[in-house]
Amino acid sequence: MKAIISSEYGGPDTLQFNEIEKPKPLDHQVLVKIHAASINYGNMLLLQGNPLIARLVFGVRKPKYPIPGGDMAGTVEAVGENITQFQPGDEVFGDLSGSGWGAFAEYAAVPEEAIVRKPHNLSFEEAAAVPMAAVTALQAIRNKGKLEPGQKVLVHGGSGGVGLFAVQIAKALGAEVTAVVSTRNVDLVQSIGADHIIDYTKADFAERDQNYDLILGVNGSRSISTYKRKLNNGGIYVNVGGGDSQLLQTILLGPLLFLGRSKKMSLFLQRANQKDLEFLRELIEEGKVKAIIDKTFKLSEAPEAYRYFEEEHLQGKVVLLV
Repeated sequence: MKAIISSEYGGPDTLQFNEIEKPKPLDHQVLVKIHAASINYGNMLLLQGNPLIARLVFGVRKPKYPIPGGDMAGTVEAVGENITQFQPGDEVFGDLSGSGWGAFAEYAAVPEEAIVRKPHNLSFEEAAAVPMAAVTALQAIRNKGKLEPGQKVLVHGGSGGVGLFAVQIAKALGAEVTAVVSTRNVDLVQSIGADHIIDYTKADFAERDQNYDLILGVNGSRSISTYKRKLNNGGIYVNVGGGDSQLLQTILLGPLLFLGRSKKMSLFLQRANQKDLEFLRELIEEGKVKAIIDKTFKLSEAPEAYRYFEEEHLQGKVVLLV
């Protein structure tokens, strides 16, 4: 089979498009013929090995997982003897980041708990754009943010992969949602149901006379003291992503700023979860959540897709067609 191979840390040019042996499923595995996969922030960590702390997970000197790619969608080709949930021909999607990665290939042998049946109303490309970003948004909002119907939510960075799902999921769970985006993304975020939109090139959410019960810092571009100031009493700020400086602020200053206060802070790391993916599949089939794709590339064009992911201000997900 053909696959993208990452044998050393570095930039997109280190990725190789090679032919390797097709995997055979073990008794507890499902063999999936992959039709599409997508790029997430975790793929950049796996590619670059940066920040250095990431190498404790991904391999100290070189990538521990030679085939990158977490999100994927495809068709079950074969199943191991102990598999009970799936059979050949089932259309599935899932997140392989918790089971060795490997989605940037024509086939992957995966544990059955890493996948669920694909929503009937999504194409394979759309389904591949969902798992990691949507589960991230769901876990940040429901698990960490403790969202309740009627609460006010601010999604700071509402037009990227996680942000677009966060807006939709918060709406589906009954929130009043404000999204902070640039001018070019106003129409897009309005089309997915945001109640209020702040164009950050024209207005600053921190200067508006409105506080929130939950703030998701998806792009992490403001100080945590600003986010704290814009929370209602009892409110929660969840750090979903951002640069190293934002991460350090959250880890080092966050506990001091929020110590003994009625406002709370949470540093969040997504975990692949089959039940969460099933919950999202239901929301998608009910028409409450949809996948937004910015651009597609062929599998052989993975280096170019990575560069596009790094350099462009995305409106949705970058998908590889396998």
